[in-house]
Amino acid sequence: MSTPHPQETMRAWRVTTLGEPADALTLSTLETPTPGPGEVLIRVGAVAANFPDVLLARGEYQVKPELPFTPGVECSGSVAALGDGVTNVSVGDRVVAYSIGVLAEYAVVPADAVQPIPDTLDDVHAAGLTIAYQTAWFALHRRAHLGTGEWLLVHAAAGGVGAAAVQLGAAAGARVIGVVGTEAKAAVAREAGAEHVILRGDDVAAEVKRITGGHGADVVFDPVGGDAFVASTRSIAFEGRIVVIGFASGTIPELAMNRPLIKNYAVLGLYWGLYQEKAPHLVREAHTELVRLFEADAISPVVDHTVAFDDAPAALTALATANTVGRVVIEVAS
Repeated sequence: MSTPHPQETMRAWRVTTLGEPADALTLSTLETPTPGPGEVLIRVGAVAANFPDVLLARGEYQVKPELPFTPGVECSGSVAALGDGVTNVSVGDRVVAYSIGVLAEYAVVPADAVQPIPDTLDDVHAAGLTIAYQTAWFALHRRAHLGTGEWLLVHAAAGGVGAAAVQLGAAAGARVIGVVGTEAKAAVAREAGAEHVILRGDDVAAEVKRITGGHGADVVFDPVGGDAFVASTRSIAFEGRIVVIGFASGTIPELAMNRPLIKNYAVLGLYWGLYQEKAPHLVREAHTELVRLFEADAISPVVDHTVAFDDAPAALTALATANTVGRVVIEVAS
């Protein structure tokens, strides 16, 4: 497979002032970077919009790069050049990558953050395979040890990470209950593999108990926090596991610790980026399994819509409204 020689200059979106994406982002022409030792230069094919991009633009993410900086944390593309010592990929390989700074025509990323993908996976769908599916995989399998036949409750089940959790739960043989905000999103959750769907305005705990015949949810996948977490504590089964992914509601809940004690349940945290930092070999293993599941038609990234590279701020704005399902993807290379 041939790859075009890197251009001398490239276009990149940069956050030049903190604020909402439409105000914070500026399209700039920059010198194409050169990979250093242990780094890979990627010709970016597509970038999946992620909520951390919105937080980066606002200056609210846990990592706060110095202005100006390029956002984008997840992409697909092909390897354009290698730094010294890189042996896990070759020039021309199609890959996915995770690193801040990929919302550009070319991006330099650490070699450990690059994984190969098959030609059967196009750039648009591949762009969303890393963060959402890795997060769901580690939450369900590494942290909660989800078992066949167990009841899995997924909040925000039509969102990017929620739909991934529904698909992976169904692929693992779990019985999946999704919580969504609208009837339209309910259809997305069912298509992803949810056996039952609850609308967010309903009494979630009562519905879970009804659906499970009083058993409750063995595992809860919660990227929402706030009232969703409270509902999770009321829905959890004996020896259940609640995995906290994030706080999309904007509210970080508090928990009286006598509750997990008297009900015998566990609350587990999951920050996937820490695995990338401390145990990249586990990330590689998870990626191999995710590709296998994709090739077996057990999972497939849900894409709400795509936008052109020139319209990248619109993708982040759409994501910030929470009115999308699955992923919004920015197509960088034609």
